[in-house]
Amino acid sequence: MANRIPRVPVREQDPKVRAHNFEEVCLGYNLEEAMLEASRCLHCKNPRCVTACPVQVQIPDFIAKVAEGDVAGAAAVIAKDSSLPAVCGRVCPQETQCEGSCILGVKGEPVAIGKLERFVADESRRTAAGKSLEGKACRTRPEKVAVIGSGPAGLACAADLAKMGYGVTIFEALHKAGGVLEYGIPEFRLPKEVVLKGEVDDVRALGVEIETDVIVGRTITVDQLFDEEGFSAVFIGTGAGLPRFMGIPGENLNGVFSANEFLTRNNLMKAFRDDYLTPIRAGKKVCVVGGGNVAMDAARTALRLGADTSIIYRRTEVELPARREEVHHAKEEGVDFQMLCNPVEVLGDEKGWVRALRCIRMELGEPDESGRRSPVPIPGSEFEIPAETVIMALGTSPNPLIANTTGGLDANRRGCLVADEQGATTRPGVFAGGDAVTGAATVILAMGAGRTAAAAIDKYLKNK
Repeated sequence: MANRIPRVPVREQDPKVRAHNFEEVCLGYNLEEAMLEASRCLHCKNPRCVTACPVQVQIPDFIAKVAEGDVAGAAAVIAKDSSLPAVCGRVCPQETQCEGSCILGVKGEPVAIGKLERFVADESRRTAAGKSLEGKACRTRPEKVAVIGSGPAGLACAADLAKMGYGVTIFEALHKAGGVLEYGIPEFRLPKEVVLKGEVDDVRALGVEIETDVIVGRTITVDQLFDEEGFSAVFIGTGAGLPRFMGIPGENLNGVFSANEFLTRNNLMKAFRDDYLTPIRAGKKVCVVGGGNVAMDAARTALRLGADTSIIYRRTEVELPARREEVHHAKEEGVDFQMLCNPVEVLGDEKGWVRALRCIRMELGEPDESGRRSPVPIPGSEFEIPAETVIMALGTSPNPLIANTTGGLDANRRGCLVADEQGATTRPGVFAGGDAVTGAATVILAMGAGRTAAAAIDKYLKNK
């Protein structure tokens, strides 16, 4: 019986080895392993995994192809709904989406949908000798659409619009395309070769143009895109890159970073490499404040730079919002977890550099608005943790630049653009999706929003 086959484990780098390099942790399945894992799928009549996928990938169909050894066929199934399979297979929170809904998970281990998706993307690209999985789309429409931001929302929106026949140009503020995939997620979790030479090139192969080093709101405005550049619609997928801080004393000391800056300098500017002139000072002891995936990424990056690293989190491990896999990997590699602990002050030396983080012990009280029990300080329990670097990984919000330079474009009190369920903003012809609308969320949700907006843009332009 398929459901009696145990889940096929995924090969990984040894923790003691990978803690000192930036190579990918998970090594993925080979064909034999993938076919065996795919054979576990029950092919439910009403597949809950598909319903739980934000982009509605036909999961049982592609898994059936894998079980037959038909990698190209599996890739074709996925490509109908996802333009970033190699990324999603690596960083999507499958445990709360497709795999979390797998019927096999009720009494055992769900099918490793994410690992199979990754296998299909990597293997199909390898066997295609690096060629794009899709050919150039045919331009059948006279209208041009501008996409602002080359992260998952922008790439997904641009890919769908190109397939619909529109001329599409992506405008990216940084010098490389990929958005958070390029600057936010470490190399050991998402290799940049997968992002640029794989997923981004596939979108380019559809005929999408990508212009980098263009800051919309400074280099050019949304109004100019319409009036001077001749675009008929605009999609804003600029993400949420504005970091949050705690507002405690000492946050302006040298050695205090936002996780955004720390990860961007290491990922996009290769600060971890000796042959790049963009070093970053981690020191011997690093404290990372936060408990999400970004906190895990920052802590594991600092560890690889040679630091003794601690996660500081105000709740217990049960409430950690990070993926279980990331927490497990961080622990294996040697990251220290300080639970029920909250910073109250960053302490500095006479030269203005961080020397320690003053914290207070916490206990869990009544549930808050999110349903989690609220952390409450324990009076008189303050203590110090020696540190040379403190990294704040407390979430992000959208940059207000575009909202502030575009008339008729509303944002809410959190800085998120106001848009309906289809992505239409308060400015006619301007659509938005992903973290720019929702605040920081997941790659797959941003992709789903980009695809939804593409359909809405198509309808808008045809009706217009």
